[in-house]
Amino acid sequence: MNSTDGPSPDHAIKVVAVIGAGQAGRTFALACAEAGFYVVIEDVMPSNLRKAETEYSDLSLRGGYGALELASTVEGAVREADVVVDFVPDELESKLEIFSLVDRMAPPKTILCTPSTALSITDLASCVYRPDRCVAIRGQVVRGASVQVIHPPEADAIVLESISAMLRRLGVSPVSIPDPDASMLTGRRM
Repeated sequence: MNSTDGPSPDHAIKVVAVIGAGQAGRTFALACAEAGFYVVIEDVMPSNLRKAETEYSDLSLRGGYGALELASTVEGAVREADVVVDFVPDELESKLEIFSLVDRMAPPKTILCTPSTALSITDLASCVYRPDRCVAIRGQVVRGASVQVIHPPEADAIVLESISAMLRRLGVSPVSIPDPDASMLTGRRM
């Protein structure tokens, strides 16, 4: 496969679950819907979901192409997800809790993705059953921007291409980079 071809159709991302409907989560979810993805967004705060619904209605009136579904539980959000992107605080306890929940509830095909500037994706991936399907994004996912897709050493090449194809569809230029913290963490693995 040529690198410009993107992932094969059976590995293409179609359903994006967004955990956390605060400002960053809503913005990302709406960008995904506008790019034509089917988006399921979840938040523990019903008011954040209502804001997402209102903002999506405005997008739909402007001709948005994707669909947006609201979910009241993580399980409901991830049950058919190709990728789950969490927008919980960038602190170890919050990320580990979400990664653990998603790992148990999402289908085996699901990619776990987290925007994180402070945490090692290798460290987070070592706590789930699918470390080869975990990535972190560093940088703002806004049209015209460049972002880093940080991955653990065991990352699946198809996962990396699928995430990169999704980001390109959002108008972002992805650069795949092995986790620079991985070599320091290998001695700590259990």
